[in-house]
Amino acid sequence: MGRHTTFKFCLDPSSHQQAVLSRHAGAARFAFNQCLHTVKSALVARRSDSGFTVPWSGFDLINHFNQWKKSENAGRVFVVDNAGDVTTVALGLSWRDQVCQQVFEEAAVDCGRALAARADSRRGARPGRRVGFPRFKKKAGGTRSFRLRNKHSQGRRPSIRIGDGACARSVTLPMIGVIRVHDDTRRLRRMLAAGRAKILFATVSFRAGRWWIAVNVEADELHPQARHQSRDGNDSSGWIGVDRGLSALVVAGTCDGIEVARADHPPRALAAGLKKQRRLSRSICRKTKGSNNRRRCVARLGRHHARMRNIRHHFLHQVSNQLVKTHDRLVLEDLNTAGMLRNPRLARAISDAAWAEFARQVRYKQAWRGGEVLLANRWYPSSRVCSRCGARNRELTLADRVFSCENGHRLDRDLNAAVNLAAWGERNNSQAREPEARAPVINVRRRASTGRHPRVGETGPTDAETKSCALRG
Repeated sequence: MGRHTTFKFCLDPSSHQQAVLSRHAGAARFAFNQCLHTVKSALVARRSDSGFTVPWSGFDLINHFNQWKKSENAGRVFVVDNAGDVTTVALGLSWRDQVCQQVFEEAAVDCGRALAARADSRRGARPGRRVGFPRFKKKAGGTRSFRLRNKHSQGRRPSIRIGDGACARSVTLPMIGVIRVHDDTRRLRRMLAAGRAKILFATVSFRAGRWWIAVNVEADELHPQARHQSRDGNDSSGWIGVDRGLSALVVAGTCDGIEVARADHPPRALAAGLKKQRRLSRSICRKTKGSNNRRRCVARLGRHHARMRNIRHHFLHQVSNQLVKTHDRLVLEDLNTAGMLRNPRLARAISDAAWAEFARQVRYKQAWRGGEVLLANRWYPSSRVCSRCGARNRELTLADRVFSCENGHRLDRDLNAAVNLAAWGERNNSQAREPEARAPVINVRRRASTGRHPRVGETGPTDAETKSCALRG
């Protein structure tokens, strides 16, 4: 078992099963909110009593919730006889036996992870934007989901099964039973039957008016014929530069100036569906809040967003598959996508291109095939440097689609950037950073006279990365 992957299927539950799924999703939301309420109450109590223990980790929250759901604080059931005498017959949550207990445990784990992410972000151990304190989940308007683990008891069948019984297109979940699915499950069933995969857990969610299940699988490595051949450690050749853009989503080239791949005319799902999106949004505004008409309009808008996302990701999967199957060494730019989205003129086009999603797909697919992916320095001017003579064109703008230098060399702008990235990979092969790394931190200290917050344009000591939003060509 060497890789993790996910199989996503669209469920086709009956009316009774839809109610059961909604009950499990509500139980997960209830457990998460209860665990978060416990943490907040413990933090308030710790202010007066320094020795008070706060359940912070997922295991502590699981133990606390398991004790709470059976206690008197969770609820009581009374019985009144004919004489008027009241007797307590049950303590705790009266409906806790109607859902799988794993839902409560996984919700407590999610709350612990949210608290850990906030703590890591405060002390600078988590890159990216600062993570705030977790908030309570809403019953209306939020995403309904829950997670179930796959238990493998000795001598028994797994609790999560695919294609169980006479129905091949089905999934079996504990406490829920057999649910039909719309998609074909043949590929996953064959991997499970051959022992080349093992189901770890499944996440059920309600999105765009449908119930979905994402089955997380630990699978074997790909077949040796599908993997790239290993290279010598001293070999620094074979790098392919991949430049991401808007007019052409991907342009790949070698350091010799040969173009090996180009993805022109991306679908631009957001731009194509913007007119319908505006019409659906205006339709929601004309409906009364809380009415069934407004709820149906919101569902239609959600389905429209899901369709645009599926179109975009389908094209990205096609392009990324073509790259990782034909090339074992790729060089990508470390783009500050979050900073680029602050540009009001290009934010919509950059979001529609999904550069970060494309880089994520390339990284994990190349890792499956035993290839290499490097990230070039964020400040490397791949678009402004001539790939032939090394001259820099500082007057290059986004409107210039052909690169020209002072020595008379002319080349396609995107291809020139791809060639420079390939050359950067050959020069920095031994000291290149891992794909998960980020731009180097600018070590600038605050002045002694400054307050708690840094000045404008000054990097604080706890910043994980620079926040420059300059848009490179």
